Amino acid sequence: QVQLVESGGGLVQAGDSLRLSCAASGRTFGYYVMGWFRQAPGKEREFVADISQSGITTYYADSVKGRFTISRDNSKNTVYLEMNSLKPEDTAVYYCAAKRLNKYDYWGQGTQVTVSS
Repeated sequence: QVQLVESGGGLVQAGDSLRLSCAASGRTFGYYVMGWFRQAPGKEREFVADISQSGITTYYADSVKGRFTISRDNSKNTVYLEMNSLKPEDTAVYYCAAKRLNKYDYWGQGTQVTVSS
């Protein structure tokens, strides 16, 4: 069982930056691929980025590539999402999730990011 708690969301202006954190419980954090997803009002949840267990391999949605950076610190059981050059269309609830095999098994409660124009 893994519990995930996101933090770092807030209200910012377009062009600003934010760093989201996701702290995981348990001793097996390093076994999981970690991902960030987001859901805007009236829209389906969408993939943002993920990172391999070692942190070497990352993958991004086209909409955030070059602006967002995912990283992890396995010694702190934490995954991060550095978000730069934020746009109003980045406004959403952001969720972190943990994947052991083929699907994301554990999800956090989400943190709101609002970008004003």
